[in-house]
Amino acid sequence: MRRLIKIYDTTLRDGTQGEGVSFSMEDKVRLATRLDALGIHYIEGGWPGSNPKDLRFFARMQDVSLKHAKLAAFSMTRRAGGVAESDANMRALLDAGAPVATIVGKSWDFHVTEALGTTLAENLAMIDDTIAFLRPRMQEVLFDAEHFFDGFRANRDYALATLKAAEAAGASWLVLCDTNGGTLPVELVEMIRAVKSHVRAPIGIHVHNDAECAVANSLAAVAEGVGQVQGTFNGFGERCGNANLVSTSQPYVGDSAFAHKGGMHVSAVLKHPETYEHVDPESVGNRRRVLVSELAGKSNILWKAREYGIDLDHDTPDSRRILEQLKTLEDQGFQFEGAEASFELLMERALGRHRPYFALEAYRVIVEEQNSEREPVAEATVRVRVKGILEHTAASGNGPVNALDHALRKALEEFYPNLRSMQLLDYKVRILEEAKGTAAKTRVLITSGDGDETWGTVGVADNIIEASWQALVDSVEYKLRRDESSRA
Repeated sequence: MRRLIKIYDTTLRDGTQGEGVSFSMEDKVRLATRLDALGIHYIEGGWPGSNPKDLRFFARMQDVSLKHAKLAAFSMTRRAGGVAESDANMRALLDAGAPVATIVGKSWDFHVTEALGTTLAENLAMIDDTIAFLRPRMQEVLFDAEHFFDGFRANRDYALATLKAAEAAGASWLVLCDTNGGTLPVELVEMIRAVKSHVRAPIGIHVHNDAECAVANSLAAVAEGVGQVQGTFNGFGERCGNANLVSTSQPYVGDSAFAHKGGMHVSAVLKHPETYEHVDPESVGNRRRVLVSELAGKSNILWKAREYGIDLDHDTPDSRRILEQLKTLEDQGFQFEGAEASFELLMERALGRHRPYFALEAYRVIVEEQNSEREPVAEATVRVRVKGILEHTAASGNGPVNALDHALRKALEEFYPNLRSMQLLDYKVRILEEAKGTAAKTRVLITSGDGDETWGTVGVADNIIEASWQALVDSVEYKLRRDESSRA
């Protein structure tokens, strides 16, 4: 019998505690709408009592209509010695306007006495008072039993008592947290079974990845009947992160799920796809991809030729020549994985089919800093011959590459008006041979687009401007060649 597992995403709160992870308020709004579109059941937006950004986020979300998810606001139990009704965190929760409150409370006696500095009895009262206060004022109140598995090992009766207090106060879910991430699946299963014999409220799981078991523990918990899984996208979170709800290179639906790179693999897949695929990509809404690199074989070349509409025979020396050029260039620092537009042009050049749309005579780039109070000025001058006509143009930009891009476009757009729709979308620089410092060879990867397609190009040179020029030229030539082919 199939059952529905509720997914609780805490990327916007717990995920931001990961090193190097920071979202603006608008980032959080955009991510929340994306998570909702994916069908996530709960989106934990943040802790409205902890910082101004989260307060602004919840205020902003009151104007956003979620179609699938319930927005959850996170907080802690009321303070020791106080009452929930007058607690500042409780007021911030209610003002946030979220339909769900997630309350974290201590379930490990060690944390109660040493971290909170209060008594075990007072901690139970804090759990009871907080949830009882919120329950009639919210659609749902979740209790995150912090450090539950460590607490269960140390004092089984007390850990269970915290769950019973939350249940009696009306908690909608009892979420068992492996906060330090040191629990292994076998012992986690045993403890979940014990919990199920003492409480009747629905159980959730929230685990961290310090022992590389967060996903395994979440799956084990689901197998034991747990109905809610908490985690983050890409496993973001404090220290080693949280349970990974979905990874970038995800199975079945990820862009790399059916991507084949090794020549031996591609050769076999050409003959029988099931040799390296356990399901048909189209059966899960995906597609097969073949990558090109120094690991490629002739089969990769033939596959890409067919993909590009290039007639290439397996038995001719052309495929071997292209493969040798590919491996030589990759050895020099080029990378065609992610720059397949450059690889398509490489194939055309190797086959003698490439027709240049313009020829460079010279370019010059100047960066001038006039005074410390103004931004440096970049200016590029380009001389190119287009259809027999010499064009000499200059343009400025917010950097040398941007200025060079503007100057080249300025020279070409009169002859090729369709370039006006093209934009440089991304620019990445990788320093090769780091030991040479500023004299090291540079690889530049550029992503361009025109609203209909995006494509990647690459350039490699000792000079970063020259590497950028190579990638820019490939990007422009790919656009012109593709548009010309589509009109033919």
